[in-house]
Amino acid sequence: MAGLLEHRGYVRFWFADAVSTVGSSVTGLALQVVAVVTLHATGAEVGILNAARWLPYLLVGLLVGAIVDRYRRKPILVGADFARAVVLGVIPLAAGLDVLSLPLLIAVVLVFGTLSLVYDAAHQSFPPALVPTGLLTSAYARLEQTSAVAQTGGPVFAGAMIKVLGAPIAILIDAVSYLLSGVVLATVRTRTEEVAERTDQPRNLRREMGEGLRWVYRDSPLAPITLTSHVWFVFQGVMTTVYVVFVLNTLGWSPAWLGVTYAFTGIGSLIGATASGWAGRRFGVGPAIIACRWLSPVSFLTVPLASDDAFGIVLLCAGQLVLGFSLGVDSPIEMGWRQSITPSALLGRMNGTTRSFNRAAIVIGAPAGGLIADHYGTRTALWVGVGGMVLQAVLLHRSSFRHARLTTPA
Repeated sequence: MAGLLEHRGYVRFWFADAVSTVGSSVTGLALQVVAVVTLHATGAEVGILNAARWLPYLLVGLLVGAIVDRYRRKPILVGADFARAVVLGVIPLAAGLDVLSLPLLIAVVLVFGTLSLVYDAAHQSFPPALVPTGLLTSAYARLEQTSAVAQTGGPVFAGAMIKVLGAPIAILIDAVSYLLSGVVLATVRTRTEEVAERTDQPRNLRREMGEGLRWVYRDSPLAPITLTSHVWFVFQGVMTTVYVVFVLNTLGWSPAWLGVTYAFTGIGSLIGATASGWAGRRFGVGPAIIACRWLSPVSFLTVPLASDDAFGIVLLCAGQLVLGFSLGVDSPIEMGWRQSITPSALLGRMNGTTRSFNRAAIVIGAPAGGLIADHYGTRTALWVGVGGMVLQAVLLHRSSFRHARLTTPA
């Protein structure tokens, strides 16, 4: 930790990330509550709403990754934050004017998702310019811990705030958080040059996107973890969509209780992120991440088994705790490893390619989950999600990724 605190640029980046993450944890719940409770959306409609958030990753993700590698990342981050604040402000404004509808909500989420795509491609590629390579795993672990804290308190706070003030006001708070994040990011100074290599040479987007694809799927050890991540995200899209409908409609719990279950994801993630550095060193990248991937079906197994009594809430909270722990351990190790083996000039394309296809998988899984729930019931859809999680764990376990090891100190 002391080593990270010596890099002031990273500390400011960390703070800005914390501010926007707290706001986003509120909006993540508020958007779905607006759809289900206020606009009375069906399971399929909730799936379309969730898919709209990630559709830009499918449509222009590769292009954005290549473009990000051409420019300094800080101005991209600042501009995306300011723009997201404006876009989110449309929702409370529309609610105040009594013109909020599901098509408008989906349109806003689509634009917001496009801006988030740009931000994410630059965000994941920015820490290598702020800290030495040896501190990357620790740097990503601190970001994961911050996200975990936000996930812990954010949903509970959001549930209470939605009950008292309404979901649109909760979304307005997130808009303000993006403004503050952008202001702080504008003050960050990097320790190394950000400009991508070969910026004085003619550019060819098609060739550059191809370079990113080849690096991720052919010319590096990234292919097994990347491909199985796509499978994970398909069924995570199924589970996330159906989970909200299941808790609010099938079990009949309030948004506040939904927020409580999500808070346990944050608690588990905080614990996992704290242990991630040790787990990576002790077991190696491959074994540690594979173990986490097996925890996914275990955690989701609790959802279709839950009932509408106190024991059901305990099961849901336990499942979210295990899920959060697995993500908390997995994410910093995986991100540190990806960044450490990828050349600087390819970071934007590597992150853009990976996130694009992961989010494209949600675009498939979210509507599919909603449709299955509408036609065959929420519990059936949840069992489909559990089966998919078992599949991704088996595929990764049997791949060459099990031999991956950390090559730099945490």
